Amino acid sequence: MMLLFYILLSTFIVSLISFIGILVLSIRERILSKVLLLLVAFAAGSLLGVSFFHLLPEALETSEGFEVFASVLSGYVFVYFLEKFLLWHHCHKVKHVHTLGYANLISDSIHNFIDGLTIAVSFLSSVGLGIVSTLAISWHEIPQEIGDFGVLLYSRINKRKAIYLNFASALACVLGGLLGFFISSHVGNIVSLLLPFAAGNFIYISSSDMIPEIKKSERLKESLTLFLVFLLGIFVMLFSKIFLPH
Repeated sequence: MMLLFYILLSTFIVSLISFIGILVLSIRERILSKVLLLLVAFAAGSLLGVSFFHLLPEALETSEGFEVFASVLSGYVFVYFLEKFLLWHHCHKVKHVHTLGYANLISDSIHNFIDGLTIAVSFLSSVGLGIVSTLAISWHEIPQEIGDFGVLLYSRINKRKAIYLNFASALACVLGGLLGFFISSHVGNIVSLLLPFAAGNFIYISSSDMIPEIKKSERLKESLTLFLVFLLGIFVMLFSKIFLPH
């Protein structure tokens, strides 16, 4: 039952990150945009790092190479499908801004649910992997939740209601964690299959959503800074592999 406690605690902590959106109200837009880019760069590196240094090596220890890489590709395609056809907040042709806010909440709930599932599967593999995956997801969640909160405000939802709605959406992470824990006891090989699937999710999010954002910078100094922060995210995951063995 300790594993269930770890999963619930980790997913709830990740859910609490939704309250960081309140920063949008107190930080100047120019400063916030710079901080967000740094966070995105670090998160992009950490997601790639946790995929290649933690999730994939762990999966390859218990499964055949073909199964692992087929699962990685499935995870990559799955997130692409979600973003292209289901996650409505990526559509820029929505005419009703109020509807946009609630559509964003639905899509964010799906993302948070998948994050919770990933955390559960990681802890079921090992406590060390669970901690590392939780950290990587947390760094990814910070810029995402700030952006989601901004969308709710743009959709003319009042500030207090936006805070509570964003937190309610974030709690889908806890539900994903619970589901991951309970289905693992009924499906024997689920952990070894879902670890590379989660890696595919992370690789897509990093390469398709985050890296394109930091590549938009045209100034050499800023581009170099973002690249170094991106590398820092990778190296943090590498060092955690060395000093936090599974």
